[in-house]
Amino acid sequence: MFPLPMFTADQVARVCENLEETGDMERLGRFLWSLPAAAPGSAGEVLHRHESVMRARALVAFHGGDFEALYRILQSHRFTRESHAKLQDLWLHAHYREAERMRGRPLGPVEKYRIRKKFPLPRTIWDGEQKTHCFKERTRSLLREWYLQDPYPNPSRKRHLAQATGLTPTQVGNWFKNRRQRDRAASAKNRLQQDPALLRSGRSPECPSTDHNGSPENSDCSLGSGPRDTRASTPDISVSSDSEFEP
Repeated sequence: MFPLPMFTADQVARVCENLEETGDMERLGRFLWSLPAAAPGSAGEVLHRHESVMRARALVAFHGGDFEALYRILQSHRFTRESHAKLQDLWLHAHYREAERMRGRPLGPVEKYRIRKKFPLPRTIWDGEQKTHCFKERTRSLLREWYLQDPYPNPSRKRHLAQATGLTPTQVGNWFKNRRQRDRAASAKNRLQQDPALLRSGRSPECPSTDHNGSPENSDCSLGSGPRDTRASTPDISVSSDSEFEP
């Protein structure tokens, strides 16, 4: 039992923060249990409403699998921006785990995307930025700027951009690959619209460009003379999942 009568609210908050940093959820849970009851108007209520204590309660609820308690905590207090990233991870991964428990298997990237659409972040832990295709608009804007400068970034530039956006180099590489595929599909569609004779001739409106190593990306150009489907192909756009929360 901790000597709580000697602790101020700020001291209790620091204990929660230290235990949170060490990742010792068992001790953090015991410490929270030892706090005075949060009776209305009492000193205990002030302690329980402190952001560090609220964040600690959310972490303990997540690691204990009490997701309903987690959702109540996250929706009942407007957290500051400094807590948003961690609490957003808790919110999303709690919903992922519930869905995996119901389906009896891990979720794929597309299923996670649908979960995020079904359970949007509450305003209490939302920093005001829209997230589309898994990435925040600020991140997408930066990716687009780099794409205009160089659609084929080398590994060094991918790592640099990953650090600037908070993504992984793999996510950056997938985004550039998907963007190149979309641009080629749009270019092929425009060529068909501008030159209907391509449809009648059965010729491909555009052969995909090659990567810097000389190998075509998703090339489907045919050298045969037989008929082929000349409709603009729809690229297989992969949806990268958010970084996994480390318990």
